[in-house]
Amino acid sequence: MDVELIPSEARERVLVAAEYLFAEKGYGPVTLRQIGARAGLNHSSLYHHVPGGKEDLFVEVMERMFARHRAGITAALAQAAPDLRAQLYAVADWLLAQPPLDLVRMEYVDMPELQPAHVQRLSECAYEALQVPIEQALAEAQQHGAIALDDFALISGGLVGMIQSLYAVSEAVAGKSRRSMAHRLLDVLLDGLRPR
Repeated sequence: MDVELIPSEARERVLVAAEYLFAEKGYGPVTLRQIGARAGLNHSSLYHHVPGGKEDLFVEVMERMFARHRAGITAALAQAAPDLRAQLYAVADWLLAQPPLDLVRMEYVDMPELQPAHVQRLSECAYEALQVPIEQALAEAQQHGAIALDDFALISGGLVGMIQSLYAVSEAVAGKSRRSMAHRLLDVLLDGLRPR
């Protein structure tokens, strides 16, 4: 991604098409030809918009997606009531309003196909987007005496993974919405399982 590309309507179509296909299939199975077809561009003109090839496009698309998540999670936290429960509910609600992130596939299938520098870059982007805002909310709650634990990286990562895992649960079979399941799990996280 050393080449600075001028934004255009066609380039935006490429980015949107690539994000959709990478989210649906992962990095490996997607071809530039498929991205071009979905974006309505012929294969040769696609290279004008993707001079760095598929891997650079994947990195750009993922960085863009993580930036949206960082902005969304940060806004959800800022708009929630100032107590941790309300903030975590807001984060869960925002995450569940987005398309699912297949973070396990990304870690174990997509990342091994990338150059180490890209793996490092995307790992940092994911952490900054998905965990740092939650860690900051946890740190503030600890400073105010609302929580005692301080392994914020573990808690924030576990929280994101827990919320994302709800996409695998059928609402019809569970008999409740993913939102209500997320809130219940957050209650257990905050209150524990033991009777009081």
